[in-house]
Amino acid sequence: MSRSAEDLAATIRSRAGSEPPRIGLILGSGLSHLAEAVEGTAIPYGDLDGFPGSGVSGHSANLIVGTLDGVRVAVFGGRSHYYEHGRSDAMRLPLEVLKALGGEILIATNAAGSMTPEMRTGSIMCLSDHINFSGLNPLIGEPKDARFVPMTAAYDPALREALREAASETETPMHDGIYAWYSGPSFETPAEIRAIAMLGADAVGMSTVPEVILARFLGLRCAAISVITNMAAGMSDESIGHDHTKAMAPIGAAKLETVLRAALPRL
Repeated sequence: MSRSAEDLAATIRSRAGSEPPRIGLILGSGLSHLAEAVEGTAIPYGDLDGFPGSGVSGHSANLIVGTLDGVRVAVFGGRSHYYEHGRSDAMRLPLEVLKALGGEILIATNAAGSMTPEMRTGSIMCLSDHINFSGLNPLIGEPKDARFVPMTAAYDPALREALREAASETETPMHDGIYAWYSGPSFETPAEIRAIAMLGADAVGMSTVPEVILARFLGLRCAAISVITNMAAGMSDESIGHDHTKAMAPIGAAKLETVLRAALPRL
């Protein structure tokens, strides 16, 4: 049986120190390099009962607690996706642990496909909002009235402004746009991409949205950044696939790291 978030938080404090990590970072496919910059303690998910194992290549299933540019952070090197097991709430326990450790902010990152011609492979996009195209919700089955989470400002305006300022100061181009969550694991068809684009999305991916819903449920402030690893189906002659995602992720990852490291101290 899985241990409680409080029990797991106590275990983490015993290994990584008692200072609260104010900010939690979830790293997407091919973006685990940022975890190597954290000065602290890496704890394998396997040592934390109930933490999901990441069955997706390009993710590193470790929790790293330490300091990044003078800021105490908890970095989730891997995430679990709905398509791995049919559970949209798979990241609930890790996020409950972040809250139990004293976390206040969640910043999620992901690899995404672009539906905006000028937002090419290698770009980064700060999420201004999302569309739950999958129709799934990680709070289904939650018995308390707290399940009715308002999502009007799911992506915190002040955090987004701090990320934009960091991008401007470091002269790092960063788009602003709406992310659509598609369940995966198959990539979208050109017809699905046309439908999602008509709904107003600028990028599409297979993560982040359930985590943001859970984080808001837990009272965490949220921001998210996509690394554009491909143009969406029907928008280019790229060969779309997970290997392509992993190969292209480092192009935008350097921009993502520049913006995040410049923004952390002001968050």
